[in-house]
Amino acid sequence: MSRGAVIIGFLGVLLLGAAGAAFWWWQPAGNGIYADLPLPPEPPRLTDEPEYDRCLNMSRDDPEGAIAFAQRWEREGGGEPARHCAAWALLGMGDAERAADQLERLARGSQASGAARAALYGQAAQAWMMAGDANRAFAAVTIALTMQPNDPDLYTDRAVSLAALRRHMDALRDLDRALEIDPERAETLVFRAAALRAIERPQEAMESAERALVLAPDNPEALLERGILRQLRGDTEGARRDWERVLAVAPDSPAADLADQNLSLSAAGPILR
Repeated sequence: MSRGAVIIGFLGVLLLGAAGAAFWWWQPAGNGIYADLPLPPEPPRLTDEPEYDRCLNMSRDDPEGAIAFAQRWEREGGGEPARHCAAWALLGMGDAERAADQLERLARGSQASGAARAALYGQAAQAWMMAGDANRAFAAVTIALTMQPNDPDLYTDRAVSLAALRRHMDALRDLDRALEIDPERAETLVFRAAALRAIERPQEAMESAERALVLAPDNPEALLERGILRQLRGDTEGARRDWERVLAVAPDSPAADLADQNLSLSAAGPILR
């Protein structure tokens, strides 16, 4: 799973009034969704020592044990890798704010390569989003982009923070830049579709969602988004098919939760503003 795919899990719900559909978007406020997010799967490697792998593996299954291990390892000279693992474990425990702060301080003072420091800032940005602080997320990922200016993941990350700040046009520019670098990014195309919908350009939004589904025909977020766009244009049956497909291909995902809500809302009829 890519970092972009993890970010797509940052879903929120906003009723679209008479459209009778749920609107998924990046949402800065904590509402119980973030606590169940998986950690980004590929942290930047700061060392090849076996303790590092052991600690990172523990951070997923036993985050409290990982923190104790990291603290002991740091006392024994583990340095930056030990501090990185401790921050990672804090994410596993759901303490996103402390994790974000530690990741950012680690990135700022790190002696690692520019690419590794950029990855650390990118992780800090994601953690700030999990903590509900889109401004700090934007600042962290912008620093990362000064180090890795051609990284499409970082542009997508920054678009997430910009959208949370309701800066949809700026988010769209970052998403377009990510796609210039790598045009075959289904998750970025889904974000782009949602951004275009937010600024009331539904035809372009549909084209972006359709492109995503050409690349990944069963991408649940792309199906969710196309269903919303179909509902908005009055294609209730097409929307229902897309949302039911989400439930079939990814029944335990955040996208499935929203698809199920959309189906219930659609069945209940238009909602008055």
